[in-house]
Amino acid sequence: MEFDTATVEANRLKHGVALAVEATILMNAMGRIEDDRQDYGEKRFNAFGLVEQRLFVCSYPMRGATYRLISVRKASKQERRIWLR
Repeated sequence: MEFDTATVEANRLKHGVALAVEATILMNAMGRIEDDRQDYGEKRFNAFGLVEQRLFVCSYPMRGATYRLISVRKASKQERRIWLR
């Protein structure tokens, strides 16, 4: 896994969640989907997983065999309905 240190701080300020949580989500993902809402210049994915009984979403592209961590946030109400049925 790799990430940009500026991204870590920006994510913490915006979502109140450290990117370190993302490793837990990726290792214990309930599911993954491709994020094709816009053209990011590369394939981007969202993984959904529980951390301390709360559903989180992490976004990442793959760089070869490496996860490039972009963001992690608490799942929205709609996402919780889909993934926690």
